Amino acid sequence: MNPFRIASFPTVLPLLLAAASGTAQDLVHKAAPQKGPVVLTNAVIHTVGAGIVLGGSLWFEDGRIRAVLAAGEKPDLPAGATPLVLDLQGKHVYPGLISAHTALGLQEIGMVRQTVDVDEIGEATPEVLAAVAINPDTTAIPVARSNGVLAAAVFPGGGSLPGRVSVIQLDGWTNQDLAVRADAGPVVAWPMQQPAAERRPRRGPGGPAGPGTGAPAEDPAETLRKARDAIDAAFSAAQAWLKARAADAGTPLDLRHLALAPALRGEAPVFVLANDLEQIESAVLWATGRGLHPVVVGGADAVACADLLRERKVPVIVDGVHRLPGRDDMPFDAAFTLPARLAAAGVRFCIATGSDFSQDRNLPYHAATAAAFGLPPEQALAAITKDAAEILGVGDRLGTLAAGKDATLFVADGDPFELTTRIELAFVQGRQIDLRNKQTELANKYRERYRQQKQR
Repeated sequence: MNPFRIASFPTVLPLLLAAASGTAQDLVHKAAPQKGPVVLTNAVIHTVGAGIVLGGSLWFEDGRIRAVLAAGEKPDLPAGATPLVLDLQGKHVYPGLISAHTALGLQEIGMVRQTVDVDEIGEATPEVLAAVAINPDTTAIPVARSNGVLAAAVFPGGGSLPGRVSVIQLDGWTNQDLAVRADAGPVVAWPMQQPAAERRPRRGPGGPAGPGTGAPAEDPAETLRKARDAIDAAFSAAQAWLKARAADAGTPLDLRHLALAPALRGEAPVFVLANDLEQIESAVLWATGRGLHPVVVGGADAVACADLLRERKVPVIVDGVHRLPGRDDMPFDAAFTLPARLAAAGVRFCIATGSDFSQDRNLPYHAATAAAFGLPPEQALAAITKDAAEILGVGDRLGTLAAGKDATLFVADGDPFELTTRIELAFVQGRQIDLRNKQTELANKYRERYRQQKQR
C-alpha cells in the first residue's frame, strides 16, 4: 500500500483553503498547526543561499525544513509517516520575503488616534518593545503576506530612543505567536544637523530671540550637541548600571537600563535612523566608538561614506527605493540606483519599503526597481530575504530555504518581481495560511455586483 497521498497542485489548493472560514480577512482564523510532513515536489526551488534547484523537492515537518532535494531524490521521511505530497507542476518556491523596516501592526487608521500605537510619551523610552503593542488581528498583516511578505521588523517611533525592534512572522493568534525575535535591538533616532539655509534666528522685541521673550535663540549647533549628548548619556548610564549590577546583585532594577543591556553586550545591534552624510558618519563613529554594532536605517547618503561603513562593517537598511530625490542636486534616479551603488562599493545592505506599513505588500517591487537600475536580480532577491534576515539577527531561522530553517515560504506561478505573478500557497512555520485579505474580499464583492448586473 502506498503511504503517500498524492494530488495535483490545482486539486489540493482549494481543499487546503476550504479549511479556513470567515468572510472578512480580520475575521479569518489563523493557520492551524501542521499535522504531518508536507512534501513539495516538481518545483523550481529558489533557495537564495544555494542557488536554484530545477524540478526539485522540499519537505518540512513540525514547522522546520528537513531537506531540499535535487530532481529525482526521495525524501527520507519518518517511519510510518503519511505525508501530504503536493505536485507543484513546475511552480516556484521562495523563502518568505522580509519587510525590514515597518510599523506593521502598530497602526490601523492614521486619522483615528485610538488605532495608532507607534510611539510612547517621552523622548527616551528604550524599555518599549514593539512586539507588546502589535495587533495580531490587524487587517494590514494579511494584505502584506498575500504578496509573499511573511516576516517583518516592526519599529517603534517617536523620540530619540523610541524603543526596541521586534521581528515577527505574519501569522499567529497572539503577540507571542508572532514573535521570531521579540527584542532585536534598540532604535536610535540620531539627530540631524540643521541645513544652513534653515538656520534662521527667531526675532523678539530686541533682536534675535525666542518668540516675544527677548532671550537669545539657542545656537542650532548647541541644540544638536545637547540632543546627541542626551543619547550618549543614556547609554553611559546603562553601562554604569550594568557594572554596578554585576558587582552587587542588590542594585535596584532599572528597566530602561536593562533594555539597552543586550546592545551594550554586543548581543544585539543598534538600529540608527540616519540619512544625511554628516548624520550617518557621526552616528557610526559614535556607535562604533562605544563598541556597539550599528545598523544604519535610511542611508540615502550612505554611498558617500561607503569607506567608513565598509571599514566598520556597518550594514544599511535601504529605506525604500520608490522615493523622490532628497535634494535638488541629486539625480532623479538616486533612490533607484542606491542599492546597486552600495553593492558596487562593498557595503552590506538590505531593502525595505520604509516605515509606512501600507507599502509592505509592495516590497518585491522595490527590489525589482533596484534590479532594473543595476542591481543583479539574484542580489535584489537576497536583499529582501537572506540579507534582511541576517542584518536583523534572524538568519538562523529565515531568509533561505535550507534544512533546519523555518518552513516560512511561498509558492508562486512566476517571478515575484513581476506584477502579474500570483502567490498561490504560503506557509508560516509549516502552517498553511489563508491568502485572502480585506482587499481580495472587497474585489470579490464588487465583481459579484457586476456579475449580477449582467444576469438581469
